[in-house]
Amino acid sequence: MMKYLLTFGLMITLLSAQAQAPQALYPGEIPNYIAGPNVESSATTGGILRISNVSNPVYTLYLAPESGNAKKPMVIIFPGGGYRILAASHEGSDIARKLNEIGVHAMVVHYRLPDSTRQVEKQYAPMQDAQQAIRVARQQANVWNVDSTKIGVMGFSAGGHLAASAATHHSIDYTKMNDGQNLRPDFQLLIYPVVSFRAYSHQGSVSSLLGKNKSEELLHLFSNEEQVNANTPRAFLVHASDDGAVSVANSLNYAAALANNKVLVDLHIMAKGGHGFGLVNKTTDEYWFDRLATWFKTL
Repeated sequence: MMKYLLTFGLMITLLSAQAQAPQALYPGEIPNYIAGPNVESSATTGGILRISNVSNPVYTLYLAPESGNAKKPMVIIFPGGGYRILAASHEGSDIARKLNEIGVHAMVVHYRLPDSTRQVEKQYAPMQDAQQAIRVARQQANVWNVDSTKIGVMGFSAGGHLAASAATHHSIDYTKMNDGQNLRPDFQLLIYPVVSFRAYSHQGSVSSLLGKNKSEELLHLFSNEEQVNANTPRAFLVHASDDGAVSVANSLNYAAALANNKVLVDLHIMAKGGHGFGLVNKTTDEYWFDRLATWFKTL
């Protein structure tokens, strides 16, 4: 019994050490911000934590247990939710803790949800927050024992669109800080992602981000398969072929664009699973995270 209690106590200590208190994403003024009351709210239904009305972005740091002096990769995680809410547990904190288990640091970002009453140009707010998260990770790399050459982004569903946007738009500093910081992620991990804003996209995400302003210019800008070039970071993608919410065409066409530009890409298509399964696709014994753990060894 004593051995069990000691082991249990050690587990609690490790878990509590992994997740630090949420921190403001911007140390000062938030770009593209309209001041107002903080009406952020959260609710848990069906075991899923959903956060809405995010106007003050924060990040939560999950550091993997120390193992010698070797620096570790870091993954910046963007939960999904159609740019309307954040599925903050099964596409955020749960993923971060799983990454910690394989020796990878993680940062979960509660990015701003597009809202024309809280942002001057709502379509750019999530992108600004994604770039700021990369900036913070690079600035704190030595403090957090992070390998600054292995800082990547990860996103689920609409969070996948944000991660792909960060991976394909890094040459422009949307925060307008223009401090010379390297905003290019070293890799991208996209799980059942929205990638395109074209016909096969998730129209809810398109409407939430762009509103009625669906000009050809913006549709092209946010169709990330159209933004790929030879400098786009390598990718790991997972999608179910029967996804009825976000068509598998998003991943297929993005993978093709990457391959055509000679960018390394691993694409994993599951026969079933639908959308939003997080870590566990209940239709199969195959565990996609095991493939990801193996993939990390190739970095």
